[in-house]
Order: sequence, then structure tokens, then C-alpha cells
Amino acid sequence: MLISLALLFLCGMAAARIARRLRLPGLCGMLLTGMLLGPHGSDLLAPDLLHMAPDLRQIALIIILTRVGLALDLNDLRRVGRPAVLMCFVPALFEIAGVLLLAPPLLGVSVTEALIAGAVLAAVSPAVIVPRMLRLIKEGYGTRHSVPQLLMAGASLDDVLVIVLFSAAVTLAGGDAVTPGTFGRVPLAIGCGILGGAAAGWGLERWFRRFPMPGVSGVLLLLSAAFLLTALEQKAPLPFSGLLAVMTVGIVLLRGNPELAERFSAQFARLWIPAELLLFALVGATVDLRLVFHTGPWIAAVVLGGLLFRVAGVYGSLLRSSLARRERIFCMLAYLPKATVQAAIGAVPLSLHLPCGRLVLAMAVVSIVLTAPAGAWAIDFFAPRLLKRDEAETLPDK
Repeated sequence: MLISLALLFLCGMAAARIARRLRLPGLCGMLLTGMLLGPHGSDLLAPDLLHMAPDLRQIALIIILTRVGLALDLNDLRRVGRPAVLMCFVPALFEIAGVLLLAPPLLGVSVTEALIAGAVLAAVSPAVIVPRMLRLIKEGYGTRHSVPQLLMAGASLDDVLVIVLFSAAVTLAGGDAVTPGTFGRVPLAIGCGILGGAAAGWGLERWFRRFPMPGVSGVLLLLSAAFLLTALEQKAPLPFSGLLAVMTVGIVLLRGNPELAERFSAQFARLWIPAELLLFALVGATVDLRLVFHTGPWIAAVVLGGLLFRVAGVYGSLLRSSLARRERIFCMLAYLPKATVQAAIGAVPLSLHLPCGRLVLAMAVVSIVLTAPAGAWAIDFFAPRLLKRDEAETLPDK
């Protein structure tokens, strides 16, 4: 496994550098590295590493959501108001509705199977969006109307809704009953996640005030707390969103001790460098391009059609907001990338031997290949062209 890790890091760094020289996002090179080294390419990665891939991807997601919380000032979201709440669920629901309309006639699937596919496709990728929004905040782009903060919060929270809907759809496809209580788990999971994260964040903030810890020790303590909160999702007697709790810890630390949160944020930014490489390379390793080519262009039509519905959902969420027209267009573009959630749950229907399993996996792969590089490029390219730069908000380099 050590040789596999070395290959991933060395080839991934080289490929990311080449991609940036070609004016493409570095993650394009990382994805390509995973495709070439993975089981559907040259098959040079150890089975043990591939077996650990879901856990490693989750660790990377925990790191990026911790960074979200440490940089997300709730006062910024309050200034945005109603659109900040709508962006957390309306675009995802619009995309699911689009897939429900398009998949049955184009792919010949049932409504239940289309619901499963829509839930897999509807989650936007925090791992693509969040690092770019943090950079925009640092550079002062769009900060007057809190555009990066709005997108960070929405990209992180819509995953909770999508994963619960996916679980309900899989339950329905398996023949079990889905009750109103199944969907009632969504607000309950959100509420419990916020309360659990707030309690943990308050306790950590008090601990750090009383027992100041060196940088590395503090990061390890914060990271361990995030791991425990994520694991609690499987153990808690009530629905509990571990990832939302992780983000809430950072928010509470920022409100209680901004200076400490800023130091932690800088350290987590360094930790994100290897985590990002592992995340996207291992996502790339799940991509079977032969399966994509075999299923034909109809899948791409459904994926792109669903994205049009998502764009309409973003547009509706931002109506009568304080955002300028250019900022709304940027939000539509920035809300397109897919990656982590699709890689994490795309193969679940196949593992459950559902008839739509191979098709759903192919749709997840197509969504990653089409939207992760293109969405990342769109954010990087259009941010300085569509967002105004507020020089007063620009943060100095450390």
C-alpha cells in the first residue's frame, strides 16, 4: 500500500501541476491520475488502499467542512437572509424533479429508480466549491454581498437532505414502507447535528481558553472531535448529521475566539493539500470509462437536463435578493460541480443488487466526469469577471 500511496502522491502532484499550466483546475490532473492508476486503468493501486478509499474520502470531507465552519461567519449569512436558507435545499429538489421527469422516458426506468438516480446526482460537491470560496473570501471577491459564504453553506447543507432522500428511495425500491416519518428525519437530523456540534464547539472553545495548546496538538484535538461527531451519526439513537455537527464546531469556535479560529483555519489549509490529492485521485479510481461509453449519450442528456433544473432552482432561490445579476449568474455556475457524494453513494444500489444499480453507477460517474472539472474551471475563470472585489475585505497573506 505504501507504493500505491507514493504513486498517487507523486503522479497526482505532477498531473495537477501540468493541468494548472494548461489553465485547467488541478483536480483535473488528480482525477486523471486515479483513472489511470485505478482498477479500471493500469490497476497499480493496492486492494487494501481501495478498500480504505471510502474512509479516506470521508476524512478529506471532514477536513474541508471543518475549514468551512472556521471561516463561516453567521452574520454574513444573516445579511443575505432568505436566499441563504433556500439555497440549502431548493436547487437539489429542483434537480431531483428534473431527473424524475427525464430519466423514465429517456432511460426506461421506473419512477422509484429515477428517484434513486436523482438523489445520487443532486448533491453538489463541497470538496470542489469550498476551497475556491475560501480563496475568494481571502481575495475579497463577492464579499460585500457574502456570495462565497452563501455558496459554502448551501453546498455543505444540501448533502444532508440528499442523503436522507437517497436512503428513503433505496428503502422504497427494496419493497419496504416509506412513511412520513422517513422524511421527518431531515429536520431532526439537522437540528440534532447543530445542537451536538454547538455543544462540542462550546466545550472545545472553553478548553482552549483554559489550556492553550500548541498548533499541532490543537489541530489533532479538533480533528479527533470531528471524527467522533461523524461516527456518532451511526450510533446516535436519533437522526444526527455528523458532517453538519463538524461544521457547527468551527462556527462556534469562530464566534467565541476569532483569533484561535483563524490560526486553526490556516493549519487546516495546509492539511487540505494532501487530503485534496487523496480525495480526487481516489474518486478518479472509481471511474470506469468503459461503463460510461457503453451506456451511451442518454445518460449525459439526463445529467445535463438535471443541471438545467438545478440552475433554475438557484435562480428561484435568489429572486428578490440583494445580489446583483452578475453575482446570481456566478452562483448558478458555482453550484454545478459533483464529486464526493456521487463517488460515495453511487455504487450503493449496485451493492444492494437493485436492477438499476449499474445504470445509477454510470450516471454518478458521468456526473463526476462532466461537472467536477468543468465546474471548478467555471468558478476559477468567472469569479474575477462576475464578482466585484472589495479591497477593504481582502485579507493579507500570512
